[in-house]
Amino acid sequence: MKLYEIAHSRAGDKGNTLTLSLIPFKESDYELLCTQITAQKVQEHLLGIVEGEIIRYELPNISSLLFVCQQALLGGVTTSLAIDTHGKTLSYALLEMEIAYTDF
Repeated sequence: MKLYEIAHSRAGDKGNTLTLSLIPFKESDYELLCTQITAQKVQEHLLGIVEGEIIRYELPNISSLLFVCQQALLGGVTTSLAIDTHGKTLSYALLEMEIAYTDF
């Protein structure tokens, strides 16, 4: 299944750094996200887009994951020639990731 079937995402930016949140629709799916959506898997999924390190932060109090993606915006809003300088479309790109779903 695709991530967008069980979660939504928001994007933020600061310079050449992109942040992607991953928030399950149901809190019960948070553990599934923690198990399956690693920084390495996000790096592989966004290969060729995010050129730097990706760090994952777990936010259990709000049942969310946050990925901080370095070197992701072709220099940042003021210097990038990319169509999406803020990286908003990358939140949906993350949601296109395939996962194995099991009821937790």
